[in-house]
Amino acid sequence: MSLKRFALAATLVLAVAASALAQAAPAAAPSGAASGAPRSRDSAVLVPTPQPSAPRAAAPAFPQGSARGTTAAPAQVPLVPLIDLRVKNPQSGKEVAFSVQLLILLTVLSLAPSFLILITSFLRVSIVLDFIKRALSLQQVPPNQVLLGIAFFLTIFIMWPTFSDVYENAWSPLADGRIGVEEAYRAAEKPFRIFMYSQLKENPEGIRLFMSMRGLPKPQTLADVPTYVLIPAFILNELTVAFKIGILLFIPFIIIDMVVASVLMSMGMIMLPPVMISTPFKLILFVLVDGWNLLTEQIIRSFF
Repeated sequence: MSLKRFALAATLVLAVAASALAQAAPAAAPSGAASGAPRSRDSAVLVPTPQPSAPRAAAPAFPQGSARGTTAAPAQVPLVPLIDLRVKNPQSGKEVAFSVQLLILLTVLSLAPSFLILITSFLRVSIVLDFIKRALSLQQVPPNQVLLGIAFFLTIFIMWPTFSDVYENAWSPLADGRIGVEEAYRAAEKPFRIFMYSQLKENPEGIRLFMSMRGLPKPQTLADVPTYVLIPAFILNELTVAFKIGILLFIPFIIIDMVVASVLMSMGMIMLPPVMISTPFKLILFVLVDGWNLLTEQIIRSFF
C-alpha cells in the first residue's frame, strides 16, 4: 500500500510540473523566434539578444531663469586655473640681474624679523623685562611669551613715528608707482638711521670703534657714517644701556635677599632657602611702588 501511495504522489507531482512548463513555453516562444535567440542544449531558458534601443526624444530645454533640479550637471564645468612654471636660460644681463635681485629680496624677507629686532627698540625692552623677571626670582611667571608680547607692543608704541615716516615716504609712493625700489629703500632707510643715531649721540664710542676698525675717516655728519657701521654700533649701545638698567633694577631686590639671608642665619634656619622668604617681600615692594607702570615709563623715556 505504501508503494502504491508513493507512486501515485510522484505521478501527481510530475503532472503538475509538466502542465506548468507547457503554460510557460508559448509565452516565451514568440520572443525567442522573433529575435532568433539561441537555445541552450541543456536548458530550456532563452538567452535574449540585445536590441538597439530606440532614440529618445530630446528633453525640453529649461526656459531662462527657471529653477532646475539640484542633481542636474552644470552646462559648463569650471576649469581649474593653469599654473605655468617655466625655467629658461636668461637672454640678457637684465634678466640675470633681476633673478639675483629676486633671490636677494627673498633672503632679506626671511631675515626681516631679525633685522627689525636689532634696529628697533625691541632689543633693549626685551632685555630689561627679562632682568626684572630674574631680579624678582620668578621662574615661570610671567611666561616668556608674555614678556615678548609686551616688548613687541612697547616697540610699536616707541617706533610708531618711525614706522609712519617709512609708510608715508617709502611704502605708499612705491605702491602707487611714483618711485622705484631703490628710491623706496633709501627713503625707508633714512628714518631708521635717524632713530639709531639719536640713541648714539650721547655715547658715540660704538661708531668710533667700528669706523676705526674699518679704516674710515672721522665722520663729520650722520651722512658720513655707513649703515653697516651704524647698525652694529647701535646694537652694542642697546646692550650697554639695557645692562645698566638691569643693574639698577637688581640693587633693591639684592638688598632684600641679603636682609632675609642674614635674619635666617641669625635664627639658625640654615636649611631654609632664603628665596622662599624673600620672593614675597620682593613682590610686595614691586606692587607697592607700582612697578610695572614705573618700569614702562622709564623704558619709554630712555629713548627720548
